[in-house]
Amino acid sequence: MKLIAIITPKGFQIDFDYNSKGSLSIIEENFIEAYNNNLFKALYELSLENKKSDLSPSMDFLYKISKSITTGLIKNPQIEFARENINFSLDNEEITRLVSICPYIIGSEYLNNHWIELIVSELVEVFKNDIKDFVGTVDEYFSKKGCNLHIPGRIYFHLVESKKEEYPFAFLATYAQLTEIKGKVKHIPLKNALIEYKNDNDQLLRLLATVNKATEKSSFISEIMESGEIFHPLAMSIEDAYTFLKEIPIYEESGILCRIPNWWKQKSNALKLNVSVGNNPSFVGQEALMDFDLNIALGEDTLTKKEIEQLMAENEGLAFLKGKWVEVNHEKLQQVLLAYEQAETLMESKDLSMIEAMKLQLNAHKLLKISEHECDINVTEGQWFDDVLNNLKNPEKINEVSCGNNFNASLRNYQKQGLSWLYYMKQLGLGACLADDMGLGKTIQVIALLNYLKENKKDKSLLIIPASLLGNWEKELIKFAPEIKYYILHSSKTKVSQDYNEDFLKDYQVIITTYTMISKQVWLHDINWDLLILDEAQAIKNAGSIKTKTAKKIKSSFRIAMTGTPIENSLSDLWSLFDFLNSGLLGTSKEFSLLVKQLKENPEGNKNLKKVVSPFILRRIKTDKSIINDLPDKVEMKSFANLTKKQGALYASLVKDLNNKLNDSEGIARKGLILSSLMKFKQICNHPDQYLGENLFIENESGKFARLREICETVYERRERILVFTQFKEMTEPLNEFLETIFHHKGRVIHGGTPVKKRQQIVDDFQGEDYVPFMVLSLKAGGVGLNLTAANHVVHFDRWWNPAVENQATDRAFRIGQKKNVIVHKFITQGTIEEKIDLLMEEKTKLSQEIISTSQENWITEMSNSELLELFKLAIPK
Repeated sequence: MKLIAIITPKGFQIDFDYNSKGSLSIIEENFIEAYNNNLFKALYELSLENKKSDLSPSMDFLYKISKSITTGLIKNPQIEFARENINFSLDNEEITRLVSICPYIIGSEYLNNHWIELIVSELVEVFKNDIKDFVGTVDEYFSKKGCNLHIPGRIYFHLVESKKEEYPFAFLATYAQLTEIKGKVKHIPLKNALIEYKNDNDQLLRLLATVNKATEKSSFISEIMESGEIFHPLAMSIEDAYTFLKEIPIYEESGILCRIPNWWKQKSNALKLNVSVGNNPSFVGQEALMDFDLNIALGEDTLTKKEIEQLMAENEGLAFLKGKWVEVNHEKLQQVLLAYEQAETLMESKDLSMIEAMKLQLNAHKLLKISEHECDINVTEGQWFDDVLNNLKNPEKINEVSCGNNFNASLRNYQKQGLSWLYYMKQLGLGACLADDMGLGKTIQVIALLNYLKENKKDKSLLIIPASLLGNWEKELIKFAPEIKYYILHSSKTKVSQDYNEDFLKDYQVIITTYTMISKQVWLHDINWDLLILDEAQAIKNAGSIKTKTAKKIKSSFRIAMTGTPIENSLSDLWSLFDFLNSGLLGTSKEFSLLVKQLKENPEGNKNLKKVVSPFILRRIKTDKSIINDLPDKVEMKSFANLTKKQGALYASLVKDLNNKLNDSEGIARKGLILSSLMKFKQICNHPDQYLGENLFIENESGKFARLREICETVYERRERILVFTQFKEMTEPLNEFLETIFHHKGRVIHGGTPVKKRQQIVDDFQGEDYVPFMVLSLKAGGVGLNLTAANHVVHFDRWWNPAVENQATDRAFRIGQKKNVIVHKFITQGTIEEKIDLLMEEKTKLSQEIISTSQENWITEMSNSELLELFKLAIPK
């Protein structure tokens, strides 16, 4: 088991990865113990670890951020002088670098420069509080912490460019001295130290200790130290300057801080091979063959072969070329030249497909058959390819596509962009991952695409979904795109046989089936589908499962994966998803595993991985400013569940029993019979065990439990919080126990029997900083005096059939001041009284008004026997 980090707007949270194997390392155990007391103190202590264990990518990212902060803090020349008054911040360049190397991590949408600055200020505050009470030097403080970083001395070496032709560089040694302004230092030429400490030889030796240490490894520093030149400004030749620059690691290791030109520090003028792909494709589409151009670059300038050969003729060291200094390294030059010629030969022999062009970002050295040690390779996109990728990353730039004729909905702006993006991907033949946050309408965007494509009667689509979503998809298709001809291939809807063939498809545009059915219906694999869609595509995250392998074998021209579950937790999940969408983009499983190992050693590669993957993923989240203004405050969704066989049998039996008793009942007895039956039907829809009075509550015996799992798994992946309402007190504990198995955390329960004094503590727990992911509430108890705005999901597990009561409960999560958009899931068991009453409410009939005007179900008792039986009987699909 590993620790994982979750980014939050106020910092971070820590949780356990329950899918990982093994036990926590000592470092992780120490961290979690400290974390329970103070999260930023825990992070500060982690940053002082010299050797970290095999941390998860998200924890490793936190470690690298904190390490960068404490390393910078320790190297700050003011630290010994200022101590608890130190002012420290990372420079913008380092902050930007840290943001760019972030791996896939939960909550990464909150990660920006401001977030890094927040972490910096918190860790610096921890240091200030610690050092305030420490008696001793700052260096001793860090030594006692077991940190192998040491406070640098006060000596600085400066190297700057000069305009003198013979001596184009100048060197100066300085030392830092505290000013009258508290915590501020100034740099004084080292020769002043001879005057300041002329009567205190010990002080002078202590000041020069770092220089003396450097002389042990550097003959260059040893010479200028012995000659006394180190105490004076020094004009430097190209050769001496080159020696100095190469020896900087020696000086810094000795505790000397160096100020040098940016072009050496950043290696911005280093030689590299530039590869530009996709200026003029042979044709458009996934198999488009793209040309690629090569050149050798020096910073932003391009060098010809002749200029490289001129550099080869120079002595090794530094050379002034095209207005800038560059390093002349004959071996490096020779390698770059050979790499260029090698890639040139490859370029003449083949063009690249679109997928190969994208892979070039990740594996340029391998694809061009050039060793990583030979030269740096910089891959850029040509004009056409750049335009394509720009469209994919910015769907608002794509030409808008209509929803097709007779589409019964108005899409929001971001949904229109999603539709256009999906169609654009289809035209390119590239697999698309629609990964919008739950509640943003992934289903309606795909239905809009299917409705647009229905004009071409030849297009055949296969939609694969979990069985629990069959009802949802059917309802949405009927509601929004009634002209789409679909067929549900599942035993709960149709009599399934093995006699299907291609002729059968002529009458349908969309075949809907489940992940379980695709391995049973072999004929599905004989057809090359125009469109293959996977909903809840996290179902194929396990690359080794039969379900995943079967889905990947189905032939199709275009593929869509729909998932609201982030891909942040495991890169193996990412590989499996893309092996389905665009096979080969991330290489083989073995190649990708090797890449993941390389990312641990060199997190800079995360930038390239994201660059390759991001064009194929369209993910909008509720916190996006461009999205949140386009959303209502409450997004209400109907979640349809199917009855299991056991539920169906009990339901049918109860209808039969009611039919037998109705004719013999009158007056109060009849009314009591109807209301008690109504309660029993609701119980059966919830779970057979509630009706039977048993306490097992097995998950697969209830359609609602299956639907609740799917919703809550996504909520947990996002580390969000949810309220689950039921009108039955006896259901609160079974739901609580079930939800614990999903969230791996304890939730909270409030019902009519919960003491009033205890309720506030429960609310405070749920609203607090610690992750309490869910609360189960009985509807009436949860509808009074509670403020639960930490939740941004609400589930009505069973319906009260009174909008006023349901809205009052929902508003526990949605109140004035709520900064989240609340998603309300209203559970409805398909084919039962729950669905029929929901339809009556939706159609706003006279009966609906009666429902709304009362808090009870007494209106049902006024129905005739035939009306009652029609309302209660199970509607089995034809």
